[in-house]
Amino acid sequence: MFAPTPRDYSFKLNRKEKRAALKSVLTSRVQDNKLIVLDELKLDGIKTKDFKKVMDNLKVDKAMVVIDGQDENVILSARNLPTVNTAVAENINVYDILKGDTLVLTKDAVAKIEEVFA
Repeated sequence: MFAPTPRDYSFKLNRKEKRAALKSVLTSRVQDNKLIVLDELKLDGIKTKDFKKVMDNLKVDKAMVVIDGQDENVILSARNLPTVNTAVAENINVYDILKGDTLVLTKDAVAKIEEVFA
């Protein structure tokens, strides 16, 4: 007897479709006032408490934080917060943006997203 093989229901999107989906979800976040752009997001060290203070000052609970480049202090400080996810601008996708209620971007991340996806 042969065991049934699991089916793969995934499909590929072409580049135009990915860009359109990303623009759509970003537009949705702007219209819902769920998009915050920061001049910069720098932390002196790896401290979850400091990152939590930043999120509290922004009045954000569940968020997707997008930064430009690999800022270890931000990424490692945010990883212990279950309601906050981080991503690098070049690797952002629609699913990541939809994971958080609010999208928090740095100015550099916005410029990188425009450069990569425009």
